[in-house]
Amino acid sequence: MTEKPDWTGRRLEVEIGPVAHGGHCVARYEGRVVFVRHALPGEVVVVEVTEDGGGGFCRADAVEVRTPAPGRVTPPCPLADMARGKDRCGGCDWQHADPATQRELKAAVVAEQLQRIAGIERSVEVEELPGGPLRWRSRARLAVDQRGRPGFRAHRSHRVIPAEDCPITVADAVPEVTGRNWRPGAELALAADAEGELHVTAIDHKPQRRRGRPVARQVRGGGVAREVAAGRPFEVSGQGFWQVHVRAPETFTEVVSAMAAVPRGAVAWDLYGGVGLFTAPLAEQAGPAGSVLLVESSQRAVEDAVGNLRDLPQVSFRAGSVEEVLDDGSLDDPDVVVLDPPRKGAGRRVVAGITERRPSRIVHVACDPAALARDLGLYREGGYRLAQLRAFDAFPMTHHVECIALLEPDE
Repeated sequence: MTEKPDWTGRRLEVEIGPVAHGGHCVARYEGRVVFVRHALPGEVVVVEVTEDGGGGFCRADAVEVRTPAPGRVTPPCPLADMARGKDRCGGCDWQHADPATQRELKAAVVAEQLQRIAGIERSVEVEELPGGPLRWRSRARLAVDQRGRPGFRAHRSHRVIPAEDCPITVADAVPEVTGRNWRPGAELALAADAEGELHVTAIDHKPQRRRGRPVARQVRGGGVAREVAAGRPFEVSGQGFWQVHVRAPETFTEVVSAMAAVPRGAVAWDLYGGVGLFTAPLAEQAGPAGSVLLVESSQRAVEDAVGNLRDLPQVSFRAGSVEEVLDDGSLDDPDVVVLDPPRKGAGRRVVAGITERRPSRIVHVACDPAALARDLGLYREGGYRLAQLRAFDAFPMTHHVECIALLEPDE
């Protein structure tokens, strides 16, 4: 039996092929696939193999560029510098590419996932959000190393890379927690809200009491972030879900509203509705004679949503899993459905629960192109076609991309 190779630590010179989903590009060496981070298509680079399970592929980091691509730039963050080797921060994937190149790479990934998984041939443009590629992130989570220093984890590792700042996070947020020591092994959740207040929660994963459950302690701010979108104020728990790009809530609300176009007096559903970001414009479109149902699994988020939308009596709320709520046969069939599922996607049960009700429009928000493609395939099985797709660079410097899709009945 032939022994499987282990190239861990080995350096290889390779020519970089196409971008792949996950923040890396594909190269080949001696018949094996090498997934390379910190490289760009068309480059010739020297890589160091970081993981090798002995199968048909391994993972590697570029450590030297022999032939750079036109889109290569010097990373704006020192923690992404190639000279750091394994001590690079794992939070960003494309610090070495200029913004236009990043969007081109993300567009290629979305198009490839749609074609390969869902069989949908479609050209994709990833749109830039206002504000540029830096200082866009309003929420961040830092880990604390064994010396009490906060930082970010290395790629695919629990190792903490100490940080003094993070150039993609809003100014002054990270430096506020890096000037002191914290309990080793803890995490720090940061949320900078629209009023400029910074909320910091220390999460202890190894408490001495409470039977080992994580203990959260508010160390700065009131713990309730005050946000604004489409002219409406929202209050969100400091650890609750809110779009992390400071300009994303406004942009996404406009796009979702335009795609949903809820008729006056109609019924709409907002699934995975959070604190009501999309529910508000849907309710305004439906008017007093219409109705909107917000469904959300987080009880705290539902409580926030009730407070945020108290002036909209046409909105009702259900706390619970979307799957279970959709099984309720007493619900009025919706004319329009909006859903913003978690990264893993909606899945067969949720998609079937929607398509069986035959809404005239479905607006699907997705932060993972592979999950989106899987769900689009399920919508097609349920008799719906992709009518419109917009993609946004809501996470510059990372491989993540936000897509908003409009589905209509395939007549």
